[in-house]
Amino acid sequence: MSDTGPKACPYPFGEADRLRLDPRYAEARSRQPLLRIRMPYGDEGWLVTRYEDVRTVLADPRFSRALAARSDEPRTRPVGSDDSGILGMDPPDHTRLRRLVSRAFTVRRVERLRPRMAEIAEGLAEEMLEQGPPVDLVEAFALPLPVTVICELLGVPYADRERFRRWSEAFLSTTALSAEEIDRSFAEIYTYMHGLVELRRAHPADDLITGLVEAGDAQDRLGEEEMVKLAIGLLVAGHETTASQIPNFVYTLLTRPGAWERLADDPGLVPSAVEELMRHIPLGASSAFPRYALEDVELSGGVVRAGQPVVVSLAAANRDPEIFDDPEELVLERASNPHIGFGHGPHHCLGAQLARAELQVGLRTLLARFPDLRFAVPEPELSWKSGMLVRGLRAMPVTW
Repeated sequence: MSDTGPKACPYPFGEADRLRLDPRYAEARSRQPLLRIRMPYGDEGWLVTRYEDVRTVLADPRFSRALAARSDEPRTRPVGSDDSGILGMDPPDHTRLRRLVSRAFTVRRVERLRPRMAEIAEGLAEEMLEQGPPVDLVEAFALPLPVTVICELLGVPYADRERFRRWSEAFLSTTALSAEEIDRSFAEIYTYMHGLVELRRAHPADDLITGLVEAGDAQDRLGEEEMVKLAIGLLVAGHETTASQIPNFVYTLLTRPGAWERLADDPGLVPSAVEELMRHIPLGASSAFPRYALEDVELSGGVVRAGQPVVVSLAAANRDPEIFDDPEELVLERASNPHIGFGHGPHHCLGAQLARAELQVGLRTLLARFPDLRFAVPEPELSWKSGMLVRGLRAMPVTW
């Protein structure tokens, strides 16, 4: 990036404060929609915050994710991303891998899984009732629901869930863990998943890992390393964000007078409420996974030159007043809601339909079984994650 360009400002703007979106995002979106930034590590880059610009960067083939592997990408942690997996690919390589696993996450297949999700959620709620308040919603409900679902879908032993949690923290850590701890966790989960692939090769089952093995061995469409990294990515992404969003949803509703009670009285609003909560909640603590311009590209705030990296703010885009009426307000019955909480373009969240169903089922179950749910401690005493790529509560003691 040329030294004659605008001076870069430090980014992230500050430590994530619960689910509050820093007002500097709105200021950038209004005044500097193409903002030059310097993250704690890597090269300088650009931050885009307007909805249409964000969609362009995420979907336009003039922007490359794969080029990050050959660059010192802007980032918030000392170690770079492992960009040899699907998250670091461009089409057509990305398209080939995505097609292999996308059939597991179609709307039709997810709907067939919904009764099992409801069964799991009801069982967890029943255990909460039997235990009696106070209960940590994170440990008792938000984490085991998506972990159980993704373990059954992939064919991964649920008994190993505590190891998944530790490994997932490494994947999502910015400052919470050291570079050595992150590297060690990466090596451990790779060895673990390679062992599961070998197990399914010897003993096939009706699960997604077996499907990946068959695609690689019998159909010669998937290399061994691609297979293992795909399984790791699905395991980590398949539970961590949903496990964070369930308590984020509950927190957001409980801190707005009457919102929880309204949904409990009218559960038909749950689908639109889930979409609105996805739009309104800034799940990411900051921006990540930069794209590199393959040629000069003009955005609303100026020109990104070939070779320059760009990061996007989904949260800022989801509050763009050019797209959303009353964007700062939580409107549970919002009719038109083209949010990009699950991303956009080739890297749109592969498990979006699965996550959407889990969030709907989880929220509906909690509303039905705990219509008078409330915090068991004063709200300021709730414990939040820090030094992570995603926002969420470490614990949420609740009562009813």
